[in-house]
Amino acid sequence: MARRVFFSFHYDRDIWRANQVRNCNVVTGADTAGFFDHSEYEEAKKKGSDGIKRMILNNLKNTSVTVVLIGTETASRPWVQYEIRESIVRKNGLLGIYIHHLKDQDGKASIFRGSKPAVPEGIELPAYDWDKDLDRFRKAIEGAGKRSDAMLKAY
Repeated sequence: MARRVFFSFHYDRDIWRANQVRNCNVVTGADTAGFFDHSEYEEAKKKGSDGIKRMILNNLKNTSVTVVLIGTETASRPWVQYEIRESIVRKNGLLGIYIHHLKDQDGKASIFRGSKPAVPEGIELPAYDWDKDLDRFRKAIEGAGKRSDAMLKAY
């Protein structure tokens, strides 16, 4: 059974790269997997910080895994940091996927690998480079889901 996954990434810089991973159909469909599209994000931005927070929290509902798609600047992005904090509060398992090497809408890849976002001590955020190996991705998501299950049982 596919896990419900929330994807966290630097929207403005990495949406094109993120879509290459999000559209691989390893997780439940886009309508239920914590995805949001351009129009939803733009509408939330018009409502300011509170609108973006509401959108993030709404998309985190009923997820058990948060996949952080790590581009060159992802670790320093305030909304990514917020999404990670809220994911930890919800006891979501975390997984990092480096996407800097994927091409953007202009056909350019970054040569700089971004830093993995910081997480509190005791929280796991394993990460690897996206290699299109869907079986590996599926297993990594399931591993993150099992970490989530274990955290939920502990409380």
